[in-house]
Amino acid sequence: MPESKKNTAVPATVTKPKASRPAVPVRPRKQAQSKTDDEGPRNELIAKSARLFREKGYEKTTVRDIAAAVGMQAGSWFYHFKTKQEILVAVMEQGMRRSLQDIEAISVQSLPPREAFRQLVLAHLKTLLAPHHDFIPVLLYEGRSLDKAERAKIVALTNRYEAIWDEVIDALHRSGDWAMPTKLDKLFLFGSLNWTTQWFRAGAGMTIEELADQTVAFLLRTAPTKRNK
Repeated sequence: MPESKKNTAVPATVTKPKASRPAVPVRPRKQAQSKTDDEGPRNELIAKSARLFREKGYEKTTVRDIAAAVGMQAGSWFYHFKTKQEILVAVMEQGMRRSLQDIEAISVQSLPPREAFRQLVLAHLKTLLAPHHDFIPVLLYEGRSLDKAERAKIVALTNRYEAIWDEVIDALHRSGDWAMPTKLDKLFLFGSLNWTTQWFRAGAGMTIEELADQTVAFLLRTAPTKRNK
């Protein structure tokens, strides 16, 4: 018999693992804050500032008051605005743009002149008197706190606002519903509407809608419209 070969185990080659480098944490890329993400805190800051300006007055409201109302550190609101004056301008601009949006929607409806006028009066009163609508009252009583350049911006918006009223008043005149409207009439109109912020109280016997009807009847020297409740 042939001599059996001696089995020799051939060890497998083992590669010594290299020392691994410590993992370097990968930092996620910082995403730019979107405009939408920023709008929420900014709008809250404007709304809370409007409330403070209305209740305490612009001059007596401090930056600490504003920060506390929003729940942020005293200097954090500088991310959105550089000065308290900028906040005041933003309050007024936002109020005027919302009001413009409301009455522009009325002006495109092709309503009869008297009804269009009533809708304008109602929209104006709601802007002044509805809960959490502090923007326009601030504009009415704190306009003197604006510097010349900022005041010009607000005047441009109010001119657009009044232009829509002028169109409806002209239509009322042509229809015969307002026989002789004058420049003083428009001053009396806005003066009486704006003064309601001093005496109107919700739930005190008259709704804003009823107040609007009474206002139209007074200005046009007619009986108030009866509406189903």
